[in-house]
Amino acid sequence: MIPKVFKEVIDLGDGREISLETGKLAKQAHGSVVVQSGKCMLLCTVVSNYHQSDVDFLPLTVDYREKFAAAGRYPGGFFKREARPSDGEVLTMRLVDRVLRPLFPKDYHAETQVMIQLMSHDPDVMPDAMAGLAASAAIQLSDIPFETAISEVRVGRINGEFIINPTLSQLAESDIDMVIGASADSVMMVEGEMKEISEEEMTEAIKVAHEAIKKQCEAQLRLAEAVGKKETREYEPEAEDEELAAKIHEMVYDKTYAIAKAGSSKHERGQALSELKEEVFESFTEEEQEELGKLIHKYVAKAQKSAIRNLTLDEGLRLDGRQTTDIRPIWCEVDYLPSTHGSAIFTRGETQALATVTLGTSREANVVDMPSFEGEERFYLHYNFPPFSTGEARPIRGTSRREVGHGNLAQRALKGMVPEDCPYTVRVVSEVLESNGSSSMATVCSGTMALMDAGVQMIKPVSGIAMGLISDAETGKYAVLSDILGDEDHLGDMDFKVTGTADGITACQMDIKIKGLSYEVLVKALKQARDGRLHILGKLTDTIATPNSTVKAHAPKMITRTIPGEYIGALIGPGGKVIQELQKETNTTIVINEDPVTEEGIVEILGTDQEGIDKVLDKINAITFKPEKGSIYEVKVVKMLDFGAVVEYTEAPGNEVLLHISELAWERTNNVSDVVNMGDIIDVKYFGVDPKTRKEKVSRKALLPRPPREERKPREDRKPREDKK
Repeated sequence: MIPKVFKEVIDLGDGREISLETGKLAKQAHGSVVVQSGKCMLLCTVVSNYHQSDVDFLPLTVDYREKFAAAGRYPGGFFKREARPSDGEVLTMRLVDRVLRPLFPKDYHAETQVMIQLMSHDPDVMPDAMAGLAASAAIQLSDIPFETAISEVRVGRINGEFIINPTLSQLAESDIDMVIGASADSVMMVEGEMKEISEEEMTEAIKVAHEAIKKQCEAQLRLAEAVGKKETREYEPEAEDEELAAKIHEMVYDKTYAIAKAGSSKHERGQALSELKEEVFESFTEEEQEELGKLIHKYVAKAQKSAIRNLTLDEGLRLDGRQTTDIRPIWCEVDYLPSTHGSAIFTRGETQALATVTLGTSREANVVDMPSFEGEERFYLHYNFPPFSTGEARPIRGTSRREVGHGNLAQRALKGMVPEDCPYTVRVVSEVLESNGSSSMATVCSGTMALMDAGVQMIKPVSGIAMGLISDAETGKYAVLSDILGDEDHLGDMDFKVTGTADGITACQMDIKIKGLSYEVLVKALKQARDGRLHILGKLTDTIATPNSTVKAHAPKMITRTIPGEYIGALIGPGGKVIQELQKETNTTIVINEDPVTEEGIVEILGTDQEGIDKVLDKINAITFKPEKGSIYEVKVVKMLDFGAVVEYTEAPGNEVLLHISELAWERTNNVSDVVNMGDIIDVKYFGVDPKTRKEKVSRKALLPRPPREERKPREDRKPREDKK
């Protein structure tokens, strides 16, 4: 039976389209859709169990995978099967999850899976920009309870013109790369990198993206209506007890307000709030505790949240006693670790990050091998968040999605300030040692200082800050918070991280938990963030004002040399013999890459000993040395022969040529030693390849004055000429 297919088309306004299609694939899923732009096709399915899970949160899984077959390729490595997700796939999962999760009902706890797959790849279409659209469209076609349609778009800007969902080549020319997630009414998520743009320019980019998102939301609703929008399923909501809630609020609110106003440390405050919670719990009988335990915990948390938020809205005070614009105390240190190539500690309040820098050759580049993108990163950053940083003991099961996401944000913040002509591959690793509010921004700050400590000539230093928001829709009150704590992130309405130099924004990540955030509040947050960034930047530059002029003594020095492609083989040698022996002899690392355009060899020499590097350069000079016809060169006699002397070009040690006995002097030379001896330094003229002997010819006598004919000695072996008859 031929399936009935429904389709909606979204016009991007420049000849490109995005289509939404349903009814052909994956019909047993609760919702499925194929999103296509050009040859790029994403299949998204959503399934949600019909029974509530026995947890107090939504067990939502967003999975995004790129199939290598979509690009006509095989998976790399030994196992020819897609396995664990790449960092790029994880980052796309996070982009989608952060927009979807707040829109499910707070009391909906059924296990839900959203699966997005790249089924066909188009090199001119970036699939991650359509993943949010696909996820929302699939949910709209299901009966799963969900507040409203959303979508995500990427926005770029070339020569002042904004572009929605730019191609990869367009993105390379763009000074903005942002992904915005929103509903028709509200912006909910922003993430991206920029080339030192202003706060006003960033706001304008968000507005342009939001207009495009509105059209995509409308298309989803039209498709759902054409198919026949399903009735939202019924589910068992959480039990509520208004009388119990009021009782607990009365027991908890004032005491929490007092604890919050005390301005204590994270540990002291946490202990006081836990004791209050335990006190409330123990005020109930064992039977009541067993029957109402979940509700008691829920209402205590709700009352505590209300008290802490009202303290800020009513008195402008925060949990640690600061005003809304205050930044916590900061101390920094560089060159802390003696054996690393660069290191720095950044401590802000109860958040601390220790960053290290390692310098290497192109061989250490981070290879990115995805169906939608192949390439390598010469600058990359890894972020580690161990459980002890928050005083917890929990299992360590590999790198988390959060660690991948925070590391990527810090990498995007810094990479634009690493100069393009930096000869090294640079790896930054951030170890979060304490965490109470924005360890990713601490990573940016410690990473900046570690790079400068390592001698990487950063264009400008970069700092970062996390902003928060507490608002009351009924009263219209709101407070923008600078340098938020972990609890303020949890209890607040916005988590907005922004990084930049003194001249503009380099990266941002924003998650908004309330509807209808006005652009007025957004601009205020950006302006306040700039003040905070500049304050923090001053602390960084007080510690290390400019990059160290050289790398550390124990760090490798990097020299890059370009050689004609014809000499690559000679430098490598048969089976790599020449280059391997040279590396062993000089204690260096030598990497040779061929430029695909010029076909020249790019030789990277990495070593801690300058003498070893110089020996490698001498060897390269010797191999690639090509004397010019008619030029004069200084040579050294390295071997004496009966018929001449073997000489070595002093500017290319190891490059030798025969100086024939007949080219030593104008007068007859019986013995080579009559003119030159071992070790003599002399000048010779290069004549190129002699057509008779087919060997290179050099001459000493060509540089000497030619004696008059009468002074020339006759050759003894020559017979006198007889007069012709």
